[in-house]
Amino acid sequence: MILPGSKIGIIGGNHISKMLVMSAKKMGMKVGILDPSETSPAGEVADWQMIASYNDESALINFSNQCDLLIYGTKNIDVRAIDYLIKDYQIPQGVLGLTVTQDRLIEREFLDNHSINIVPFETAVLISDIKIAAQTVGYPCVVKSTSRYDGENEVVIISSEKEVDLAVPLIQQGACLVESYVSIEKELFLSIGVNESGEFSLFPLVEKIRNENGELSYIKAPNQLVDLDESTVNQIELIAQVVASELGVCGIVGIEFFLTETGNLVVNEVTSLPSDYSKYSLDACDFSEYDIQIRSSCNWPLPKIHQLLPGVTMDINNENYEDVLSLMENKRQWLYHFYGETVTKKGHITVLSTNLEEAIQEIRYAGLLD
Repeated sequence: MILPGSKIGIIGGNHISKMLVMSAKKMGMKVGILDPSETSPAGEVADWQMIASYNDESALINFSNQCDLLIYGTKNIDVRAIDYLIKDYQIPQGVLGLTVTQDRLIEREFLDNHSINIVPFETAVLISDIKIAAQTVGYPCVVKSTSRYDGENEVVIISSEKEVDLAVPLIQQGACLVESYVSIEKELFLSIGVNESGEFSLFPLVEKIRNENGELSYIKAPNQLVDLDESTVNQIELIAQVVASELGVCGIVGIEFFLTETGNLVVNEVTSLPSDYSKYSLDACDFSEYDIQIRSSCNWPLPKIHQLLPGVTMDINNENYEDVLSLMENKRQWLYHFYGETVTKKGHITVLSTNLEEAIQEIRYAGLLD
């Protein structure tokens, strides 16, 4: 166990790292941040900060020498750097999780090798490969870059061979996946925390709601998804435990699921660090995802997670920032989290209510939802 008074180093200074810092400090830890920005959100609350690139070998070694434990709060890190550091320093998240979650092809192969249901796919390195792949997976099909970094990559949907050229900008950047298009009834997300002793904490299952443009609108976190049968929920929780165990991560693992209109459950994405999709846990649960990341990394005993109230969470960004500020006088029960003035994703709000649909309507009437 890593005990209070120990020094935790977090690579990455984004808003996720900021919340990790605050969780670690309330557990009695000293926390340092390594980030290239002098005004990173996490740097504002950390005990010390080193300004350096994530892949600066000399800086990483210097930073690691000051810490009892290292955590990465971003996946924009060269896997080779973590692989190098892990030989001499304690990094409970390991290397495999980062490797799998940075590359969609490796991720798909990992899931397939563990008999976890995924959307049928082919790989493409040339535009002609996309035409051949589409003959296998069928039209319409989805073209995605294999590389995955923070933020959502552009995805191209191709309805026929005449539209294949729409994928030229993606294929010029590198290899792509060509996936079958599936009609999605629900996008679901589940986080699980695992410590070195093999104990785990499961977070409630939440639903991602998108607007008509396909952009994420808000996260719906009911006490339970009443329109899901028990066998589906059990299957989701079992998959989460298998994925977390096989990745060998001590910390948070997140799994995004698609429930198709035909009733099939497929895994779309895996993360090996805390996710924006579980920010609701800061206010809606007795332990946040960030608390469990720190506890898991330090090999503390893990609790059972209880959701205190249903909640709705949505981002505060440049477009709605002023609107949110103007609502604070009248919306006093809303829970506001601000990450910093210099970041594009400025924060998030969570509205708790025993009646989730009324909470959604309240946000909509306030003008924050279409």
